[in-house]
Amino acid sequence: MYPMLRFAKEMLKFRRAPRIGVLEPHVSTHRCWPLDLDPWIELNNGRTLTLYDLGRLPMAVRTGIIDTMRENGWGITVAGNSVRYRRRIKGFQRFTMVSRTLGWDARFLYMEQSMWHRGECYNHMLLRGAITSAQGIVAPARLMQAAGREAESPALPDWVAAWIAADAQRPWPPALPEIAAADRNGDLPA
Repeated sequence: MYPMLRFAKEMLKFRRAPRIGVLEPHVSTHRCWPLDLDPWIELNNGRTLTLYDLGRLPMAVRTGIIDTMRENGWGITVAGNSVRYRRRIKGFQRFTMVSRTLGWDARFLYMEQSMWHRGECYNHMLLRGAITSAQGIVAPARLMQAAGREAESPALPDWVAAWIAADAQRPWPPALPEIAAADRNGDLPA
C-alpha cells in the first residue's frame, strides 16, 4: 500500500519550507515502520523506491517545479532507475534522505537520492524522470524556461552519462520470443 499519510505529512511539512535551487539538495528525515519491512525485519528493497517519493516530490515543491507543472497541466513519471544497496535499514531505524537533481538532457531529468544513517550511506539511487503532457514528453529545457530557470543543464557527471549510454544499449522490448509467442496465443496460465 502506498504510504499516503506519510506522503501528505511530508508535503505539508515542506509546503512553506524555504525555496531551493533546482540543483540544490533537499534533506528529510524518516523512520522505517513495520509496513516497510520484509521478512528479515529490514527495509524492503521495493519499499525503498516508494519511500524515495517522500523526498523527491517535496524537493520538486521546494524548487517551484511542481507549481510550473500544475500551471501547464504537466505530470512527471519515473522512466528508469538504478539502485545500489549497501547497508540494511532495520525496523524503527531513523534515516536521513538526500534528494537532488543532477541535470537533464533533451528528454529526461536525472536525479540522485540516498539514505544515510550516522554519516554512512545505506543506499543510493539514480533516477531518470520524464515530464509528461497530453502530447507526450515535455523537454526539461521547456520546463525550466516555464519555471523561469536556466534552460541549459549543467554537465551531467561522467557516471550518469555512462549509465545513460549503457541503458541506451539495452533492447526494448526485451527479446523473449518463446514466452511472447505463448502469451500472444493465450497459452500462458492466468
